[in-house]
Amino acid sequence: MQQEDNNTFLAPPLATPAVPAAAASPRPMRFEFIGSGSEYFRIWIVNALLTIVTLGIYSAWAKVRTMQYFYRNTRLDGASFDYHGRATAILKGRAIVFGMAMLFQLSSHVSLLLALALGLALAAVFPLLLVRSLRFRMANSSYRGLRFAFTGGDAQAYKVFLLWPVLTVLTLYALAPLAHQRFKQYQHDNTRFGTAPFGISATAGGFYGVYLRAFGMMVAVVALTALAGSLLGAQMSAGVASPSAVSAVAAVIGFYIALLAVGPFFMARLQNLVWNHTTLAPHAFRSEVKASRLLFIFVTNMIANVLTLGLFLPFARVRSMRYRIESMTMLVAAPLDAFVAGETQQVGALGDAAVDWYDIDIAL
Repeated sequence: MQQEDNNTFLAPPLATPAVPAAAASPRPMRFEFIGSGSEYFRIWIVNALLTIVTLGIYSAWAKVRTMQYFYRNTRLDGASFDYHGRATAILKGRAIVFGMAMLFQLSSHVSLLLALALGLALAAVFPLLLVRSLRFRMANSSYRGLRFAFTGGDAQAYKVFLLWPVLTVLTLYALAPLAHQRFKQYQHDNTRFGTAPFGISATAGGFYGVYLRAFGMMVAVVALTALAGSLLGAQMSAGVASPSAVSAVAAVIGFYIALLAVGPFFMARLQNLVWNHTTLAPHAFRSEVKASRLLFIFVTNMIANVLTLGLFLPFARVRSMRYRIESMTMLVAAPLDAFVAGETQQVGALGDAAVDWYDIDIAL
């Protein structure tokens, strides 16, 4: 589940609990999602109405209810995940971000130099807020009563959330795949379940492969659509429309078609890349999301949303989430109940203390 440094509050080093010897071959254990669109619709509509009535204040409580619904309906080995975040912490985080944005907006009307100075100050603070948000999310996520944790440091956060994005822009996004790989590496390598560490071995080359294939698909779709438009324009009688105009319109249409097709492809390939290279202590994961199936879900969801004026949104989210979750398998190298029990003994009350230490979330 997901499923994004020297001042970090870290637990004392603890030995990873002993687990039974690994079996000859890992046992596949598929994730399940048991929620339904009708159940989530009731939560969604109440959240939407109360958020409007309270001018957005209730959105923090709405997020907690939504997170709890999706966590508690995600199951592995007969047990559900859970989310324990407090709405007040989320509200506090959003208030901080809103205040920062308003201050920057006002400063831009006063002085350009003041706005620049404030922008630099915000850039220096924002990575720290993002790290604390990751810690909050993990510390308030649990499975079978055992909490997750995020131990990434602040110095690494400045590289991931500031240095790499700046370099990405300066290189005209040529470094975007590398920046993305560094973020996932920071996120996964610093996440724990109890005291057991996650790890990721996906390389920058794998990310470049996903990005370049997606970019190539987009260019091909736009080019073919523009070519078809140009041929169509050439067949049209003079005075109705010039071939170049028809080709330009077709290219624009092709761009949106490409976005529609490439989005699911990118999400499917990226999920498979990340989770097929992720481990949890002796266990591994397998993701088998098919881009064609995800595209079908995306297109049919979009059509249903248009026909229902947006009321299908909660059903669409459940459909998409169910498919992506149930495409995941955990390759269990040792009995999972023994593993969780051993981790619980190692952590003790330490996890509960960490939950209160990072009392902020800015809704990553």
